[in-house]
Amino acid sequence: MTSPKKSAAAVSLSIVIPAIGDTAALEDTLVSVLENRPDDCEVVVPLGCPYDDPWGIRDEVRFVQAPVGSGLVTCTNLGIASSAGSVVHVLAAGWRATPGWTDSAVAHFADDSVAAVVPLGVSADDQDRVVSAGIRVTRGGRRMAVVPRGNAAADRVDVSKLRPSGPALEAGFWRADVLAAIGPGFASCCGGLLADADMANAIASLDRTVVVDADSRVVWGTPRPSSNSFQAGLHAERLFWRSLARGSIVSALVPHAVEICRDAVARAPFATLPMLVGRLIGSLQFGSAMARIRELRGLRRDGIAGLEDPATESPTLRIDAGHADAFRPRQRSSEPTPLRRSA
Repeated sequence: MTSPKKSAAAVSLSIVIPAIGDTAALEDTLVSVLENRPDDCEVVVPLGCPYDDPWGIRDEVRFVQAPVGSGLVTCTNLGIASSAGSVVHVLAAGWRATPGWTDSAVAHFADDSVAAVVPLGVSADDQDRVVSAGIRVTRGGRRMAVVPRGNAAADRVDVSKLRPSGPALEAGFWRADVLAAIGPGFASCCGGLLADADMANAIASLDRTVVVDADSRVVWGTPRPSSNSFQAGLHAERLFWRSLARGSIVSALVPHAVEICRDAVARAPFATLPMLVGRLIGSLQFGSAMARIRELRGLRRDGIAGLEDPATESPTLRIDAGHADAFRPRQRSSEPTPLRRSA
């Protein structure tokens, strides 16, 4: 990894609150954010559901309407594209902020090598108990939640031993120019449940740092429902092939085979076949993954599209284009084209 550099530029913060259906959950999150809101930040709420702003807070919050029924990835990308901060904090509706939760997290981005910061997720029933510390992605292509052992108290968690690959999509801090160079935003081709794992793989392939901040805490919400076995297999296989920008395919194939066997046993007896069919179709789409790998390796070779040289304008690359190979999934007409971030 390149030696860390300190940035002389001021860090500005955009808080993005994607809302995909539960307006009560959205209002819980809005109340917690506005009560603890730091100075000099913007709050952007991309709406995938109808919301008529009964509290009249449009002077404090910028609402951006996505097509009704949009998922978490689409709403998050719309919020990122509509934001202007150098740091983007995603906090999904239903997750709640705590006092001072952004202060130390944002400070990490003075180090140019830091691409993302993971806040500690604490239980709604006991805010001293840590239930999440980001996600980890294995070489075999498995996404796992990082949870400290023994339901550790927040004050006793040794964050140096956690080492997540990245934040969960629902709650994380991201360097905006890295997101723009990689994406922009999160790729939808791996599905909503694996979009954060795909981004974590991209950050790892670029040798950027992910930091866990023990002083940044958010109250964890309700986990997203899992997808059906066919979709789970399809998205997991796409994730694996796109992850090969991290290293060689030879070193990844054995752990990937082990992961497929583990997944097959875990889904036995009825869900194994649909999962394997999904993985087969995903493997036939490896051509799109190869284009992704070339893009990421090019970014790494060039210093992440000019991030090593502030005078160089960084291009925007697309990594969430549809798969053009066999069995390409049909695009839904309600999915908006990802937008460029506002100036």
